[in-house]
Amino acid sequence: MRLLAGLTPADLRLWLGDWQFWARDDQLPPAGDWSIWLMIGGRGAGKTRAGAEWLRLLALGDGASQPPLARLALVGESFADVRDVMIEGVSGLLGVHGKADRPQWQPSNRRLTWPNGAIAQVFSAEDPESLRGPQFEAAWCDEIGKWRYARETWDMLQFGLRLGRQPRCLATTTPRPTPLLRALLADPDTVVSRARTRDNAFNLAPAFLAAMARSYGGTRLGRQELDGEMIAERADALWTRDMLEAARTRMAPPLARICVAIDPPASSGRHADACGLVVAGITEDGLVHVLGDATMARARPAEWATRAAALYRRFEADAVVVEVNQGGEMASAVLREVDAALPVVAVRATRGKYLRAEPVAALYAQGRVRHVGALPELEDEMCDFGPGGLSSGRSPDRLDALVWAITHLALGTRAKPRVRGL
Repeated sequence: MRLLAGLTPADLRLWLGDWQFWARDDQLPPAGDWSIWLMIGGRGAGKTRAGAEWLRLLALGDGASQPPLARLALVGESFADVRDVMIEGVSGLLGVHGKADRPQWQPSNRRLTWPNGAIAQVFSAEDPESLRGPQFEAAWCDEIGKWRYARETWDMLQFGLRLGRQPRCLATTTPRPTPLLRALLADPDTVVSRARTRDNAFNLAPAFLAAMARSYGGTRLGRQELDGEMIAERADALWTRDMLEAARTRMAPPLARICVAIDPPASSGRHADACGLVVAGITEDGLVHVLGDATMARARPAEWATRAAALYRRFEADAVVVEVNQGGEMASAVLREVDAALPVVAVRATRGKYLRAEPVAALYAQGRVRHVGALPELEDEMCDFGPGGLSSGRSPDRLDALVWAITHLALGTRAKPRVRGL
């Protein structure tokens, strides 16, 4: 406070406007000789401010290592988006400049002109052909995940980035699993920075953040729009994101039976598979509710057995279902060592994982399964599980535990639920 009290009004304005001081690391240009900077972030994460400040730096230079660039491009989903967000928006280009260096916006010519002569031309992703002919030293592209003609627009822009020592392009976007975004993320020459909505909490209303977390935290939409995650699914997967969103509920009704299902790893140690641990229950009328995913990575037998026993007590379960293919009777023995009173149900796989999972996926398709709250890591496995397993080649440990739980409750010999105590 003493430091602030000693500043003159002019110094205070200068300090408050110092983007290099206030910006987060993910909002500042990466170091090195990069050509493409992809900034992926949630809604309100500060992507637009970062893009506007970067273009301002290019147009004006920094007076030292960065000389001003004369030919720039602004590309958005539409001309209206470029105008309303990138230029005239609260965090847009006109807002981040002072009066002395603010560019003149010429809507009829679709260009911004700075006092030093730098020009930024405006383009729409609805018209890729308009990028034929013009040439640039740098470009800022916004919301490329929403572009109608994404690949065509991007390609035409790249042909035009041919001026200066090292043409550069910044793309700011909330992620969507589009072919263009997938290609850019897979390109080793793309420099990627990520930001979540909550990272920009200082500039957002607390009520907004609380409402978003309450309504969308952990869901597909929330992970994409708030956490800036690329939420993908395979075309040949047994489950889809829409199927799982349709199955989501806030709380479970009274349940007739509950079980804790375990898919134990064949070994322990640094490179061992995870131990799948899923809790599920079923109502009297046969509606399954998945209550939790407590899967453990690199856990020793005593550790996962202890957690399973704790889940059994916490959820007041009726059974602990454990696959015994990998460890034989060892898995059952470890559980009973932890708690001799656990009602352990040993199950053995006689078919492949995909064949075991198909009837469970059919229950989801029939609307007979609900997910209580968000189970993001489990749902990622479900939407990435196809005939050949997971795309990563790893074991689907969470999914296996889910399949054992639902099979025991709804598809096994004791599938018909009973009311406790009867």
